[in-house]
Formats: sequence, C-alpha cells, structure tokens
Amino acid sequence: QLLGYTPDFVSAAMAPYIKDIHRKGVRVISNAGGINPLACAAALQEVAKKADVDLKIAVVVGDDLMSEKENLKGAGITDLESGKQFPESVHSMNVYLGARPISRALDLGADIVVTGRCVDSGIVLGPLIHSFGWNRDEFDLLAAGSLAGHLVECGAQCTGGIFTDWHAVPDWHNIGFPIVECSSEGDFIISKPPDTGGLISFGTVAEQLVYELGNPQRYLLPDVTCDFSEVSITEIPGFDGGAVKVHGAKGSPPSTFYKVNATYLDGFRATAVCPVGGPKAVQKGKRTAESILQRTRLIFSQLGYEDYSAVNIQVLGSEDTYGPHARRSIDGQDLREAVIWLAVCHKQKEAVEVFSREIAPAGTGM
Repeated sequence: QLLGYTPDFVSAAMAPYIKDIHRKGVRVISNAGGINPLACAAALQEVAKKADVDLKIAVVVGDDLMSEKENLKGAGITDLESGKQFPESVHSMNVYLGARPISRALDLGADIVVTGRCVDSGIVLGPLIHSFGWNRDEFDLLAAGSLAGHLVECGAQCTGGIFTDWHAVPDWHNIGFPIVECSSEGDFIISKPPDTGGLISFGTVAEQLVYELGNPQRYLLPDVTCDFSEVSITEIPGFDGGAVKVHGAKGSPPSTFYKVNATYLDGFRATAVCPVGGPKAVQKGKRTAESILQRTRLIFSQLGYEDYSAVNIQVLGSEDTYGPHARRSIDGQDLREAVIWLAVCHKQKEAVEVFSREIAPAGTGM
C-alpha cells in the first residue's frame, strides 16, 4: 500500500510512546510526511485518539510544485548537475522548505510538527529559532543551528555508524543516536545516551560534517548560506561514549533560489548479482557479464527492441568501485573469487524482463 508518508514513524516511533510523549511534554518534529503529510498527520491523530491523549498536530505544506510544472518548464529550468532539459513526464516535484514554517508551528503551540519535503537540518533549526527567538538576519546563529541539524540528520552516522575507523567503534550492534544541546549563542555539544554503543569523537563528527556538503564555504540552505570552513570540533572528557563541542559556523544571506527534487519515468531497471569462483575470476566475471549483454542484445534485435539506455558492469572484489585508483591484483596474484554486479536500464519493461530471464541460468550455472 502506497501511503505517501513513512508509516514506521507513526507505528514504530510514535504509537508505542505517545502517552509518555504527552505526559512529559515532548515536542516532536519530523519530515516523515513525505509527499502526503496531511495523511501522516491524520494517522497520528488516530493514534492519539486511541491512546486518549490530546495533542496539537501541525502540518507544513507548500512543498508540492506540480501545479507550477508548466511555468517551470517554460522558464527553461535545467537539471542542477547534468544540465539536462526539463523532462516531459514529471510525476512529482517538491521544493526543499526551510525552518521558518516549523518554528512558526511551534510558536502557535504545536506538539507535533509534520512536514513534507524540507531540508533535513531544518528539523533542528526550527525548534532552535522557536526557543531562542533567532532573527532572520542573524546568519551566524542560523548557520550554527543548521550545522547542528546537519551533524545529526543521519542519526547514528555521527556516532560511528559508517566511521572510516570502524574497528574503533564499540558495541556497534547497540549503537546510540546523537543528542544535541545548543546554547542561544550557537555553540553546541553533541553526545549520545549512556549505556549505548557507538562513539562520539572528533573523527566521527568531522566525517559527518563534510558528508554531502559540496562547497564547505557555501552550503546553500533556504534560511542561510553556511560557511563551515573554520568550524572547530573539540572532544570533551568525562562523557560516557564521548562528546564534542562544536563552534565557529558562519553564515550569510540565503540565495534567491530553492532546490527542487523532481521525479520522472525514465524506463525500467534490473540488477543481477552473481558469484564467480576459480582462477582468473575477475576476467571470467567480466566475460560472463559481457556475454549476457551480447546475448540479450541479440534477442532485442530479433524482437525489434532498442538497445539498453544504460549499462553498468562492476566485478566486486576487483576494486572496480575504486575507478582509476583500483589495484587490480593482490601480491601480484589473480583473484580467485569475485562477484559480478550487472545493472541495466531500458525504456521498455519487456526488455528488462528478457534480461531477467537470461541472467537466471547464468547466475545458477557458474
């Protein structure tokens, strides 16, 4: 069932704890509304009703731009990274909203705020604006609040979840989520709950700081343009599992543009994964993948189908994922075990079904 929002937020994150949330006065902000935040709020309202608790639920809307499709198309909008023209078959189009609607909802007394598409950091910046009364032109403070949100927006990533030095992270199976304690001056401390696994350190937090950042001196958000190039991360002793103090974010006015996420139908995709064993496994894997493509292309020509729109072959174990930095052998020896990763895209579903049928015998016969 396609609900358009994240059902786990309602059933797993909220429903079991709704009475405690109400009793303790915890205020919850989430972008779990997806493309249907009103339905998410209605489901939360039903949960509150069943638990016999009275909660004020606010919904932030306005991110859906489908009504503006023709206007945007006529304005010559192109893809941010590739420069491709506006696609013909757009199925959804949502603008990334900022923190102000969230802070406004909290100002009006909301206990729970559900948004559709918004910048992840806005989930944290919104309540900070509400709590501290930060003005629209206090850009250093807005950048600091955005940095706090950016560091915790991926949950356990900043407590060691994908840390480069993974071997230094204790009790990964019981990893704790980050906690932010922020001051009205914009400095903040990141820690995690006691008796949980994971690690808060300079390294784990610094890696998350540069994650998906682009230009660290011009991180573009709806409320502020951030400069994180002079941020300091200082470890604080005495915290179970570690803690750091973060300082030094700078901000300037936001641009006049918003980022928009649009989806469109561009065909069908299939992926096959096949283990390969024996001498010269990498060469055998590449030959197998190329032969499967050659065979299916022959079938396509017989059926009158066009060629694949995209193909990707990687032999995992051969360092294909490292691109030009790959080392192709270990101690001069050919690898004896590898895995083919073969992905294809095609405009027609029937062509992808041909690929799926042909890959099955190849996958089971090696």
